[in-house]
Amino acid sequence: MLFSSLPTTIDAINPRRWETFAPYFEELQQRELNAANTRQWLTDWSQLNELLWEAGAMIHIQKSLDTADTEKEQAFLDYINNVAPKAKVADQALKKRLLDLDIPDEDMALVLRNMRNEADLFREENVPLHTELSKLDNHYDKITGGLKTVWDGEEKNLVQLRLFLKDKDRSVREKAWKTTMELWLGEREALNKLYADMLVLRRQIAANADLPDYRAYTFREMGRFDYTPEDCFTFHDAIETVVVPAASRIYEKKRQRLALETLRPWDRDVETYDAPPLRPYQGQDELIQGALNIFNQVDPQLGSYFAIMAEEELLDLDTRAGKALGGYCSTLYKRKRPFIFMNGVGTQDSVQTLLHEAGHAFHVFEASNLPLVWHVDAPMEFCEVASMSMELLVAPYLTKQHGGFYADEEAARARIEHLEGIIIFLPYMAVVDLFQHWVYTNPDAAMTAANCDKTWNNLWDRFMPGVDWTGFEDARAAGWHRKPHIFSVPFYYIEYGMAQIGALQVWRNSLTDQAGAVAAYRRALSLGGTKTLPQLFAAAGAEFRFDTALLTDLIGLAEQTIAALETTREQQ
Repeated sequence: MLFSSLPTTIDAINPRRWETFAPYFEELQQRELNAANTRQWLTDWSQLNELLWEAGAMIHIQKSLDTADTEKEQAFLDYINNVAPKAKVADQALKKRLLDLDIPDEDMALVLRNMRNEADLFREENVPLHTELSKLDNHYDKITGGLKTVWDGEEKNLVQLRLFLKDKDRSVREKAWKTTMELWLGEREALNKLYADMLVLRRQIAANADLPDYRAYTFREMGRFDYTPEDCFTFHDAIETVVVPAASRIYEKKRQRLALETLRPWDRDVETYDAPPLRPYQGQDELIQGALNIFNQVDPQLGSYFAIMAEEELLDLDTRAGKALGGYCSTLYKRKRPFIFMNGVGTQDSVQTLLHEAGHAFHVFEASNLPLVWHVDAPMEFCEVASMSMELLVAPYLTKQHGGFYADEEAARARIEHLEGIIIFLPYMAVVDLFQHWVYTNPDAAMTAANCDKTWNNLWDRFMPGVDWTGFEDARAAGWHRKPHIFSVPFYYIEYGMAQIGALQVWRNSLTDQAGAVAAYRRALSLGGTKTLPQLFAAAGAEFRFDTALLTDLIGLAEQTIAALETTREQQ
């Protein structure tokens, strides 16, 4: 049987050639399929997808690690040109075969729901359009990954420049912020054109799928079965009512502590304490060891997962020239392992990023025993609960006495920064999400960059008061350029907001029963995608709702905790 020869590692294949995978797809297409052999057929298909998806993930990782490496870029382009499009067509044919059968397996119910949706949405003429979008996305990475300047005789990229925004010297912060904005505005026309090109392709994709706009297409493509655009608007309104005032209180407190007439954009990230900025670690090895110590305190099994990642070199955590921006956790399906990519620079933000991505990594480990590859992938809204909950569950163990990064007073500062960051983030999330609702339901207007700038400005006025941008209106209006999700993964942002509300509930549970909250968290992660989104939230001890009443409770708890931490810090 052909599948007995299916390679067990991607090192044994050439992932840049469709011929590597084609015979296996063809065998599945031709094999007799009936009730008796369906499970074996599914198992073989699952193993093939594990190989294919891990190959794609590794090619993307390698390209991210060095955007200037032309060979790695060519490997990525070969995959998206020669392999991914044909795999989508072959996968669609297999879905059609499966959906024509009556599958009695209860554990396939949600998988079949998802496949039925995907099959109904699929159009072969959209395959090359998705390929073109992948190329444009790669171009965004090249533009932004190449933004750099010389600072005090040394070359600095955007991530490294961000470090200076925490400098106590206001002139240093201002210089770093202005330098960063100049780099972005220098690419303004290129990014405007790139986005317009993306919008044309996305509009055509939606039309090909017989849907009224790309928002309708994306909600289907992302499998958003449990909420609607109207539910998003309810969430936005609750944020405006509850969170925007809380964020304004944080900004005003910062303005007063810094003794400033107005808070400027370069003042947002600096701490107001007399102590120097938090510098929790130096270099990747220190970051890994501190994180490992913390995870061992949260749960020994989680610590063992992270140790495996370190031992198997599945962590690339430091920033460097040419590395793509951002951070992510990628699933290596064949190995049943995660890979964490990030741009650490030794700050609390860097620690927070690793804790976040480790939550995703633990999700991969916990769900790895599920029988089929489609069972593993949970809805993205819950994937982010995995990551954001971990950021909060580690709170008791950040101190050096637990092997973490901070003295007690520093740990209090780190926790204050994190909780304030959650409050400040939610209004920004609403801006990003609402901007895209406007873009994709007003496609003609969105083709003009000036209209995009105006809409972004209007949303900024609604959700982001407290910071004075006078004299830098161009930089403010072009803020949508600086959010990669808007270019690369449209509408993938409200997940962070929804997940944050879920994570705050997990954290609230942990305040009275840390062990119980962690156990529920792990049980929920182990379900992968075998339950609906509300069921996954419930398994983690949270409700899937985003109304004013719940936000009032959770944001109130966060503000109370911040006040208590500030009192504790002042007493130390």
